[in-house]
Amino acid sequence: MNETIRRFGFPQTLVGDFQHWVVLLRPAQPTLGSLVLAAKGEATAFGDLPAEAHAELAAVTKALEAALRQAVGYAKINYLMLMMVDPHVHFHVIPRYEGAREQAGISIADAGWPGQPDLGSAVKPTAEQRDALVAWLKGYFGAG
Repeated sequence: MNETIRRFGFPQTLVGDFQHWVVLLRPAQPTLGSLVLAAKGEATAFGDLPAEAHAELAAVTKALEAALRQAVGYAKINYLMLMMVDPHVHFHVIPRYEGAREQAGISIADAGWPGQPDLGSAVKPTAEQRDALVAWLKGYFGAG
């Protein structure tokens, strides 16, 4: 796994694993169920990913959206490709909803709804809450 994936807490934050991509619980949660979708390779530009990674992205996003729809009941979903600090290809996946959602003893309101996500209002789960959120979300990905 590349350094960006490790910086986002791999393997403790692993929710879904695919051939070219991993899905990780985002360490700071602007909305409940916020994830990081990261390419496993060393590419630092989206266009530099191998064709197979681009092709697999369709199946990965379908699985990710189905999992979050069941888990969080989002109204919209935002994919943010920021890559300012962590250089390897990755997206911040922010499920969007009106009001708040609760899980693992955490209640998180979408502070930016219905506008841009408010990343500055993110909740940072404890290690125990993180583990509970990862286990909860893995169930929607069909992973153990």
